[in-house]
Amino acid sequence: MPGRRDPGATVSTADAAPSRIAVVGASAAGLSVVEGLRREGYTGSLTLIGEEEHLPYDRPPLSKQLLSGEWDTERVRLRGEEDVAALGLQLRLGSPAVALDTQAREVALADGSLVGYDALVVATGTRARRLPGTESVRGVHVLRTLEDSLALREDLAAGLRLVVVGGGFIGAEAAAVARGLGCEVTLVTDTAEPMGDALGDELGAMLRTVHHEHGVRIETGVLVDRVLTAGGRAAGVRLADGRALTADAVLVGIGALPNIEWLTGSGVPVGNGVECDATLYAGSGVWAAGDVACWLHPRTGEPWRIEHRTNAAEQGLAVARNILAGPEQAAPFDSVPYVWSDQYDLKIQIYGRTRGADEMRVVEGSTAERKLVALYGKNGRTCAAVGINMVRAVRGYRAQVAAAAPLLTGSTA
Repeated sequence: MPGRRDPGATVSTADAAPSRIAVVGASAAGLSVVEGLRREGYTGSLTLIGEEEHLPYDRPPLSKQLLSGEWDTERVRLRGEEDVAALGLQLRLGSPAVALDTQAREVALADGSLVGYDALVVATGTRARRLPGTESVRGVHVLRTLEDSLALREDLAAGLRLVVVGGGFIGAEAAAVARGLGCEVTLVTDTAEPMGDALGDELGAMLRTVHHEHGVRIETGVLVDRVLTAGGRAAGVRLADGRALTADAVLVGIGALPNIEWLTGSGVPVGNGVECDATLYAGSGVWAAGDVACWLHPRTGEPWRIEHRTNAAEQGLAVARNILAGPEQAAPFDSVPYVWSDQYDLKIQIYGRTRGADEMRVVEGSTAERKLVALYGKNGRTCAAVGINMVRAVRGYRAQVAAAAPLLTGSTA
C-alpha cells in the first residue's frame, strides 16, 4: 500500500528536527496537533491553515445542540481566542490549501501565497456528499459546517415538512431534532433499518420504533432518485420506486468524502484519504490526522479511515509526538474508536468497529427496556461494544474490544 515507509530510507534533517511545521486543516484534529506539539515542548514555527474563517469548532453539536438552538455558535468553539493566541501560531484562516509541492516543501494557498514547512500535517477532514444537481437548489441542505447547521436551523420552523435522505448518524440525529421543533419529518434510507449499517438490524429496528413513536415517518430499503423542485426551491424527492414525497426542505445525509483533491500531483499517496503507514506517516515529511487519514492498523494490517470526533483528537496528539520523535522512531497508532449519538432520550455509544461484524449479542439489558449493552464479534473475536442508555456499563467492555478478546457474555472490567 502506498504510504508505507521504506525501513532503509534515509531521513532528512527536516524530518528529524523540523523547525517549521505546517498543519493544513483548522479542525479538531489540526487543533490537537498544534496543542500537542506545544505541550511536548516544541518551540519552532507553527502554522495552522484553515479553509473556513472560524477558529476550530466542534462538529458533533451541529446536528444536535446547535441545530436545535440549545447552543449558540460561541459554545461550539473548541478554544477561545486567548487560548489559541497563547499557542503562538501563524493563523492562515479563510484561505484553503490548493496545492502541495513536497520537493520544495511548500503549500500553495487560494490567496496565492506560499507556506513553507519542514514537516506537514494534513488534517483537512471530509466534506458532505451531495445529490447530483442539488448544489444551488434552495432548501436542499447538507450538515457538515457551522454555516450548514445554521442554514438548516433557519428552515426548521414548526410545521415545515422535512425529508431526511440517509439513515446514518447525521440523518437520525437531525430527524430527532426536527421533530422536537415541531416539523413533519420523513426519513428515507436504503438500509433495512435506520443506522442499520452501524447497529445492525436488531438495534436498528428498536431505533425505528423510537422514531415512529415520536412521529417520524420512515421509508427503508429505498434510494432517492432525485430532488423535486418548484421555483428553484426543493419541493420534495422522488424515490427509486417511483413514489414522490412532498417537502419544504430536504436534508441530505449520505456520507462524506475525504478532502484530498488539493494533493493531486504532490506525490502524497491518496485513495480513500491520505494513505499512511501505521504511524500516520505518508512519506516526504507529510503526516495525516483525523477524518482524512487512512492508516494501516497495527494489529489487523488493514487500512482504516475513521470519521469520529474522538479519533481526530487522539490522532492529532499521536502525530504531534511522532513528528518530534521522527519517522524512524514514531509509534504506531492503535486506539479503540469511540462515537456517540443522542436521539430523544437515547444515548447511543459505540466502542470499536461494528461494521463487518458477523455476530451480535445483547449481554446486559434488553431492547424492550431500551437500555442495553451489546457485543459485536467477527470471527469469534470482540470487535465492538454498543451501549444504549448504559454509559458506565458499556465502558467496562472497552478493554475486551481493545484486546479483540473472544466474544464473551460478561464484562471483563
